[in-house]
Amino acid sequence: MNKQAFKPTGLLLLPHLCVQNANAISSPLTWGFPSPSAFLGFVHALERRLSDQYGQVFGGVGIICHGFEAQTCKPNRRQHLIFAQSRNPVYLKNDAAKFINQGTPPAIVEEGRAHLEVSLVVAVHGGFQEAQEEQDFADAAYQTALGMRLAGGCILPALARRVPKPQWLPWPGVAADQRRAFIHLRRRLLPGFALVHRPDLLAGRLEKPKTESDGIPVNVLDALLDLTRLNHLPARLSPETPSEGDLPTTQSTSPAQLLPKVEWRVEKHPGWLVPLPIGYASISPLYAAGEVAATRDDSTPFRFVESLYSLGQWIGPHRLSQLEQLLWHSSAELEAGLYRCVNRYSDTLAKTDPQLP
Repeated sequence: MNKQAFKPTGLLLLPHLCVQNANAISSPLTWGFPSPSAFLGFVHALERRLSDQYGQVFGGVGIICHGFEAQTCKPNRRQHLIFAQSRNPVYLKNDAAKFINQGTPPAIVEEGRAHLEVSLVVAVHGGFQEAQEEQDFADAAYQTALGMRLAGGCILPALARRVPKPQWLPWPGVAADQRRAFIHLRRRLLPGFALVHRPDLLAGRLEKPKTESDGIPVNVLDALLDLTRLNHLPARLSPETPSEGDLPTTQSTSPAQLLPKVEWRVEKHPGWLVPLPIGYASISPLYAAGEVAATRDDSTPFRFVESLYSLGQWIGPHRLSQLEQLLWHSSAELEAGLYRCVNRYSDTLAKTDPQLP
């Protein structure tokens, strides 16, 4: 089934999944919350495990974060953060006895880990005959997910006593009914934040770039960093501040008096913006299966890739107006060599109902 023309008949809600020691380094340049590709891979693996028994087709996934705790610490008398590392044996089994006799500790494996609490909304195509079959499918998906890994971390049951159970939510085909169904859905996702894609803000930043002293405009990477950090900018206190020519230039005048009085302010950005790895771009041609040595699968074509970066935003689910703003889909353009995670939040902003918050 074409993922671009996917029309769900129901939604699988997996609420408050506690992920322990998830991978917090999704790309060579970013760290923090896992990339959307990790959640799309998890949903694809879940679909393959359930397809033989139920035959449902999964189309997209909505990512809602309820809690994030990076496994970091501060060194003694330092202000920066470092990841909490662990010592894991990485030497060969034949050399284990030699290291044990010499008392040499195993090396530290450099990795970043984090604890997550997320809810996933999976778009599913396929129906059931009875309501009991729908709940059985939701319970089976939840139990299967507990035995899997999400972003390299182990999934644990929710620790709270009153936690919503996994549910199957029928998705209507009429637009008016879809609106009412989505209003009930987003209430169940609170409190939390949904991850959406904001390439429109990045494009708008490039249209009006800040210039350096020599007039050279910033590039795309500088625009991404400018939107995802706190920029302290100087601002004049009042336009009546005397200039350098108005001040008396006597020997008692200090250089500080010749400068205008300014106030340092933090530049405000439109929302909680984060750098986001959204996929991969090819840096080599597509090789035939088995042509490149030491690959994971000898029956699948292979190519070398590098990470793609864009701009993401954390937004409250109550500020979303339709399901397409929440879901992430996988997209593969083989001729262009692009393998991306697609979210249509920015594409649907023009269609947003102004009456919704």
